Amino acid sequence: MSRPPQVAAPEWPDRVVPSWSDRVARQASEAFGGPWGRHAVTGRALFWTPLRVCLLFTVVVLALAWAKQSPCSDGNWAGSKQYTHLCYSDTVPLFGLRGLSEGLTPYLDSPLEYPVLTGGFMALAALLARAYDTAADAVGLLPSVVPVQSYYVVTCLMLSVCALLVTRSVAGLSGRRPWDAAMVGLSPLLFVHAFTNWDLFAVALATLGLWAWAKEHPALAGVLIGLGTAAKLYPVLLLGVLLVLCLRTWQLRPWLTATLAAAGAWLAVNLPIALLAPENWREFFALNDSRPADPDTLWNIAITASGDRLFDGPLAAGESPAVLNAVIAVLLVVMAAAVGWLALAAPTRPRVAQLAFLLVAGFLLINKVWSPQYSLWLLPLAVLARPAWRSLLLWQATEALLWVPRMLWYLGTDNKGIDVQWFFLAVGLRDVAVLVLVALVVRDVWRPEGDLVRRSWPGTDDPAGGVLDRAPDRFRLDGLRPVLTRRAEPAPESVPA
Repeated sequence: MSRPPQVAAPEWPDRVVPSWSDRVARQASEAFGGPWGRHAVTGRALFWTPLRVCLLFTVVVLALAWAKQSPCSDGNWAGSKQYTHLCYSDTVPLFGLRGLSEGLTPYLDSPLEYPVLTGGFMALAALLARAYDTAADAVGLLPSVVPVQSYYVVTCLMLSVCALLVTRSVAGLSGRRPWDAAMVGLSPLLFVHAFTNWDLFAVALATLGLWAWAKEHPALAGVLIGLGTAAKLYPVLLLGVLLVLCLRTWQLRPWLTATLAAAGAWLAVNLPIALLAPENWREFFALNDSRPADPDTLWNIAITASGDRLFDGPLAAGESPAVLNAVIAVLLVVMAAAVGWLALAAPTRPRVAQLAFLLVAGFLLINKVWSPQYSLWLLPLAVLARPAWRSLLLWQATEALLWVPRMLWYLGTDNKGIDVQWFFLAVGLRDVAVLVLVALVVRDVWRPEGDLVRRSWPGTDDPAGGVLDRAPDRFRLDGLRPVLTRRAEPAPESVPA
């Protein structure tokens, strides 16, 4: 009986190996036997593929996040437990404050300060929790818990599914770099804020929308982005990113398809509520107009340092900060114009994730509201824009650090908390870390030969680009002067790192 022919290992693996290309990954691999061998063969695993390992990482981190949150799950926050145990979550108090404990339907029966689809997410969790409570009372074999705890557990399970979808989408968007999804699965930011609010729902929809765009399904991408916008407003920024990139390649039809689909999906969710409960539907927009600068913003630091004299001065209850709103609106327009100019003037068309990260990060830095869980918006975009462990971990370390002084500041100095200056210091460190990431991404856009994604594999352009991937430039800016290119220009070739 003859031996089966032996298959030699290929000269180059079929994917980027992190322990070869990333210093942090290489050092971490020493705990598991060292970097991947030069003659090892990839793509032969029967079960533990990179995707499944990254999903397992996500499950482990979510389990640790649940362990961190468990002291607050029953709603008994005596002794300011939510601050001393660092387990505060909006989902617990709003269960009673917004009538979910009484079976009320958000918007139709009670006002809600969140977009419509987030309200639907909350209502679905409450419905499933009530079904569990009914089954536990009837059967007697299931553990009985207080209603807020069953609601919180169901909410966390649903958000965990969203986190797994984000990891899966990032793996699909990373091309030859599937292990980049591990940066989401092992994220300290995910550990700290997975269950702080409902933002993972919108992040999952937005990331799935980018994945659909990468697969050249613009209508589906638009529907998902529209639904994400109906959960949190930030996904609409992705349509602006796609607009300038499609303008540079003069492929506007896919963008128009995605935009019309997004508008249709958003209207399908919002229009019924706007007609049935117009006052409650407007609550989200009215609140965002009237609310002052959030504690976690540079605006609040400046206003506090000025003795509350800067911009509008002291505000009456319910009064909108008109001057601050106007200043922020102007700065947001300037920032968006700067990102658009960069997209059209860069030597090589930026990747979708690079531009999306810059726009969302700029929005968060300039906006008057930066709730701590908003940083989850940046997580998949940062991983795809600049998949380097060191810079991402340093940024997320500042996010985790910020959560501690925030909780201790809320605790108050009378209860062994801290003064606001320590909290402001942590806010400043976080903002500096985000600005450093922004600067690194801008450098990669302006000098594409340093882009970690483009130089990781021969011929790589934009794995998340969809119709934009390898598309030639047809319109760009030379300074402020538009330049039309008649003849197709091939995408630049990249070489392995």
